[in-house]
Amino acid sequence: MKWHKNLLKIIQDRQGKKLALIVDTSTNETKIDLIANIVTFFKELTPETILVQADFKLRTVEPITEGSEIKYYTHGKASYTLALEWAEEEKIETVFYISDLTGFLPEDMQVPYEVYWLVPTEFVPKAPFGKVMKIV
Repeated sequence: MKWHKNLLKIIQDRQGKKLALIVDTSTNETKIDLIANIVTFFKELTPETILVQADFKLRTVEPITEGSEIKYYTHGKASYTLALEWAEEEKIETVFYISDLTGFLPEDMQVPYEVYWLVPTEFVPKAPFGKVMKIV
């Protein structure tokens, strides 16, 4: 439960900044209830956060709302590139990316903003950049 407090502090420290919560939707073999709770957490703390659903392409980009529902797919193909490029174009200051970190990401990719990888699995691969937080 320590991650709850850490995430709360990180979000509170970024009040007034442009935030995005990106959810990797490439598989339905994930902790769907946990992810829904995190979306609700962001909606209540920072309702101006942009919610992005992505796998190998951007699925939706919208403000977090009461009825924000995540649609998962079963193909297992994830690429983080388009979502991270979108965040740069939109001048997002901090990205929170919920993913198991098993998708494609160019090793030489650089981003000009903060990235927090929120990993809902016991096994946490190394991220090429940003900070990783296990959320189980």
